[in-house]
Amino acid sequence: MAGKATPVAIEIGSKKVFAWAVEWPGWCRAAKTEELALEALADYESRYRIVADEAGLRFPRTVADAFDIQERLPGSASTDFGVPGAISEADREPVKAAEAKRAGKLLTAAWDVLAAVAAMSPAELTKGPRGGGRDRDKMLDHVVGSEDGYGRQIGVKHKQPRFDDEEAVAALRADLVAVLSKPSDGSPLRPNGWPARYATRRIVWHVLDHAWEMEDRHPSGV
Repeated sequence: MAGKATPVAIEIGSKKVFAWAVEWPGWCRAAKTEELALEALADYESRYRIVADEAGLRFPRTVADAFDIQERLPGSASTDFGVPGAISEADREPVKAAEAKRAGKLLTAAWDVLAAVAAMSPAELTKGPRGGGRDRDKMLDHVVGSEDGYGRQIGVKHKQPRFDDEEAVAALRADLVAVLSKPSDGSPLRPNGWPARYATRRIVWHVLDHAWEMEDRHPSGV
């Protein structure tokens, strides 16, 4: 028996299109067209499964067999730059206790996956397709710096820690999880900030995007 189609949303820019799974924060890929973005999303099912397993969540075997597009959103310069920046109608819906707890588990799992990948990666990574790309430590520092900025969108304020200051990074991430693990009514968590559901998917996407980039740019190809 075929499984239920997985709900997805699409963000359409002039150069890039993002597709993401509504119920699985961070399972999100981009390509030049909607069709290719959905293909990329399906291709990354096995890589996201590692995160879901790490979080202790059941990730259906048929999750990438069929997608149900629930929203199509206009993109922006952020979209074309490579960032899923559109806040959807689903992002504005209330987050109940069970979903909030699940969000905290996925956030923690994403960071654990990134740490495991970094531990297996050399300091110097192969260059990207255009000859660029951060090496491992600069990438880790970029992730932490971004999380400091993301935190301000949900009312979490810290002095930006160095990526290798384990205590300070842990404190920042604990506060992010504390906020996003609580139920919310779907409104921004601070004035002109982000709603909880968008904040979760944006943070998890960013962590995994760089974890997967690090894997892809490992000199040994593993």
